[in-house]
Amino acid sequence: MHAPRTRVQRRPVHGVLLLDKPLGLSSNQALQKAKWLLRAEKAGHTGTLDPLASGVLPLCFGAATKFSQIHLDADKTYETTVRLGIKTRTADAEGEVIETRPVGCTVGQVVEVLDRFMGPIQQVPPMHSALKKDGKALYEYAREGETVERAARHVVIHDLELLDMQLQGDAPHLNLRVRCSKGTYIRTLGEDIGEALGCGGHLTMLRRVATGPFDVSQCVALDALESLSEEERLARLLPVETLLQGHEPVMLDAEHAGRFLSGVRRRGDWADSARVAVFGPAPGGHSPATSIPSPVLLGSAHTNAGELIPGRLLSPSEIQQILETSPELSS
Repeated sequence: MHAPRTRVQRRPVHGVLLLDKPLGLSSNQALQKAKWLLRAEKAGHTGTLDPLASGVLPLCFGAATKFSQIHLDADKTYETTVRLGIKTRTADAEGEVIETRPVGCTVGQVVEVLDRFMGPIQQVPPMHSALKKDGKALYEYAREGETVERAARHVVIHDLELLDMQLQGDAPHLNLRVRCSKGTYIRTLGEDIGEALGCGGHLTMLRRVATGPFDVSQCVALDALESLSEEERLARLLPVETLLQGHEPVMLDAEHAGRFLSGVRRRGDWADSARVAVFGPAPGGHSPATSIPSPVLLGSAHTNAGELIPGRLLSPSEIQQILETSPELSS
């Protein structure tokens, strides 16, 4: 007889986990594993990484999911290897080889081509992507052997650094570091660079080393997370307001905080700002009695013409749960 499966008791968990996603797992598989390890009720991620890519994947739990869109829009930094002379159907090592060509480019040509891809560029999304056409993902068309028309997208390559290269031998390649805007397909960039060099190419390695303010050195690997105690896992969570770095902080008193949490605009002498992080005392006098009440995150907003206009708001119950589980706020 099989032993009965133990049902995981879920609980409210609020914060951000910086995960170093391993190769071979989809972003959602990595998210579900971390969610299970933390026994969290609610979780989401801030943009997908292919199974063949590793690196920085911020995971949002509880109230943090309200601000995940901010980091979908953040600039990203990748390190990648472009294998020259071989094109594949998917522009990476997973796809079947569709063309091979000799590599005859020089160092000078590589430098000139990389310069050409700096700044604003147009990219046609790959067929093997999750973008949708007529309600159907492009990769579904690709699996059926269909190629559909895709509109070029405007993206920005902020920095394109040549880390290393080998133009001779059995495996000519370029090792690149790319800092780019959201929506950039590194597979497409590598393939386009190979085409511009006259030999074609595909990615054999892709690692995201930064997204927005988060760097891979801050991340924890899944196997390392699994080896920690439950208390140590929770200690790896960053506060929800970590997602609001770069936002202008605004502090409210108890009266204004309560009205703000009800979605009511407040008036003050604030300068105009598109991104504001709003703090104040916990609603309903829920701050720990053993300490002077600390300001807590209430939500995001923007300011215009002296008005504080609510954006995404935490609920009183979320704030209370954060206070009860945060050692910094509850001690």
